[in-house]
Amino acid sequence: MTGEPLRIGVLGAARIAELAIVGPARAGGHRLVAVAARDRARAETFAAAHGVERVVGSYADLVADPEVEVVYNPLANGLHGPWNLAALAAGKHVLTEKPSASNAEEAAEIHEAVAKAGTVFMEGFHYLFHPVTQRLHELLGSGELGELRSVRTVMSMPAPADSDPRWSFPLAGGALMDLGCYSLHAQRVLAPWAGGEPRLVEAHGGERPGAPGVDQWLDAELEFPNGVTGEASCNMACDEWEFSYRITGTRGEAVATNFVLPHLDDRVVVRTDAGERIEELGRRSSYTYQLDAFAARLRQGTPLPLDSADALTTMRLIDDCYRAAGFPVRPRTVTR
Repeated sequence: MTGEPLRIGVLGAARIAELAIVGPARAGGHRLVAVAARDRARAETFAAAHGVERVVGSYADLVADPEVEVVYNPLANGLHGPWNLAALAAGKHVLTEKPSASNAEEAAEIHEAVAKAGTVFMEGFHYLFHPVTQRLHELLGSGELGELRSVRTVMSMPAPADSDPRWSFPLAGGALMDLGCYSLHAQRVLAPWAGGEPRLVEAHGGERPGAPGVDQWLDAELEFPNGVTGEASCNMACDEWEFSYRITGTRGEAVATNFVLPHLDDRVVVRTDAGERIEELGRRSSYTYQLDAFAARLRQGTPLPLDSADALTTMRLIDDCYRAAGFPVRPRTVTR
């Protein structure tokens, strides 16, 4: 690590936090200075288990805490927007789990708030920092695969419990929000090889039984300015896990077998006329690469590939997909 440790405050005691912030902070020598949760006992358990320096009484107390420099927000989807806005209003840097907001209107407010705050805001698309995804982009850049023609991203997993907030419409749940945002973002970042940002051609989805307005699965068809086609799929009630990323060019194709969790499977399979090979890119967590990059931005000014403008563009595409598939755009969550 170069420079002073980041001073991180954690909103909530979410399941993802151990992988997404606790381990990376420990690896990078950063401080977890505070945690807040709706249930203080849960926050105390989390702090004791993960070496957080202290527990504060509320989310509001955490974002106002003068010792907290960076707010990490892994709350339920519908609470991303309100607490991202609160943290920015308090002058904090923000690392938020995706998606950054419940809808594009809220994401636009965040974008404006970032400009006003003058702080760093990043949506946690951690996959982008790992050598697996970077290798896919290198293969396109090198010309080994020829010109990009199509991309397919698949995000599927077994269903969470019916009580899980990911199935809650008021908390901005749904397969597209939780999984499909990766499918769409991984296609958007191919714009340099596809003539620009993609547009939505059509989308179809299926509703979760017992959860009106909440998508259990959704498939989107995209088209890029130079004719490259994209298929982005997500399913939050599948028999098996699949987080795959396939790019096909005029001379071959490459597949990342698990681009979102490469610490579990770091393979990239490359197929060209010269044959097939498997490259293994390393099992270091993508979340650790992400926090390293975030720290480098704050301490050395190193540019980041993700910002509030990128988050807004993704959110607009998510809203477009919902409308095209016949679902309502996710509502904003009002906090007290």
